Amino acid sequence: MSTAGDACPTVATGGIAVVARAQARARSGRLRSARLRPVAAFTGTALAFVAVALAVGAPSPLFVLYQQEWGFPSWLLTVAFAIYAVTLLITLLVAGSLSDHIGRRPVLIGALALQAAAMLMFLFSKDIGAIIAARSVQGVATGAAMSTFTAALVELAPERQKKLGATIGSTAPVGGIALGAFFTGLAVQFAAQPTTLVFVTLALLFVAGIVVVAASPETVSPRPGALRSLTPRLFIPRAARGEFVAALPLFIATWMLAGLFIGLSPSILHGVFHLDSGLLNGAIVAVPPAVGAAAGLLLTRAPARTTTVWSMAAVMVGVAIAAVGIAGGLLPVLFAGAVVAGAGFGGGFSAMLRIIAPLAPNDQRAELFAGVFLVSYLAYGVPALAAGELIGTVGLLPTALGYAAAIAAAAAVAMVVQIVRVARSARAMEPVTSRR
Repeated sequence: MSTAGDACPTVATGGIAVVARAQARARSGRLRSARLRPVAAFTGTALAFVAVALAVGAPSPLFVLYQQEWGFPSWLLTVAFAIYAVTLLITLLVAGSLSDHIGRRPVLIGALALQAAAMLMFLFSKDIGAIIAARSVQGVATGAAMSTFTAALVELAPERQKKLGATIGSTAPVGGIALGAFFTGLAVQFAAQPTTLVFVTLALLFVAGIVVVAASPETVSPRPGALRSLTPRLFIPRAARGEFVAALPLFIATWMLAGLFIGLSPSILHGVFHLDSGLLNGAIVAVPPAVGAAAGLLLTRAPARTTTVWSMAAVMVGVAIAAVGIAGGLLPVLFAGAVVAGAGFGGGFSAMLRIIAPLAPNDQRAELFAGVFLVSYLAYGVPALAAGELIGTVGLLPTALGYAAAIAAAAAVAMVVQIVRVARSARAMEPVTSRR
């Protein structure tokens, strides 16, 4: 039998529960109000992604200075360049899809914090071994961030502009590399302490990026399987596999091009043109990705498949012009080739991501982009590492010209593949009666 006394605890408990729910709703409302608005979150996330790419391009003009100051052999320069790609690739294999399980924000915050730590390692480096260690940490941080940032931008983009998210996801790393190299070149040329200026600025940008990501909405609901996702693997969603395989030559051609200019061009300027200008080093590294970023943005509304075909033609023409400039010692011709090839790089890579991105659901998109960047950074790092070995045996000039020929061959294959897919799409759109 229930009494009034018995009822009191029940009423009290019920009242406490009501109050607790009200307080929870109030806290939830405050949290929602603390979140950035969609446009601000999208813009801030894009800028944080640009900062990651800034840090990729920034050290390149400094490597020649390190070599002059510390007196290490040229092949160690290539190791410092390539170790970044190796650690990035391993991280993509292990953690490329982690954000599909635990959410975008935790992975991005951790990656940006690791980037800030890498910048401090660069700042306090005293020998090439410390630089290689810093590049290794940077590679891990970038590998964790790359596919996650790209997926987050597609998901944070306004509903009617999802292609804009894919376009910015492809142009942000390209444009950031250009800006990083160019600003570092300016710092080397005009600043009294360029390494301090570059790496302190980058570290502060990463801290700002952490604040932006923490205040942005989460776009993925947590789901089981986070630990299992850390098993190294390459998984492409079924709907995207055909396009992914067809895109492989394009990814190889575009990112081999990036490796040529980012990894070898400072050595080419020094060894072929006998120039040691920090400004020129930054400019030659920056031109292809800068033009590429502009091309990717300008061609957003152009038919993606047609853009891939013309972009591969531009890569072939551009590397041929650059090869003439290198062989003839003609610096303006080298820069002209960098402009033409850079347009093909950005236009082709951006268009291919616009084709592939919609083929994966939200909870598999980071895994898809992990596959894209895994292939891209293999093409970016492995040929440059091989080139570093060849320079010591066959010389810088034959290595650079052979590298350019390999890029042109990959672009030719990519163009043929995309032309075939254009023809197939045209046949598929023909009325049945016309095909009869």
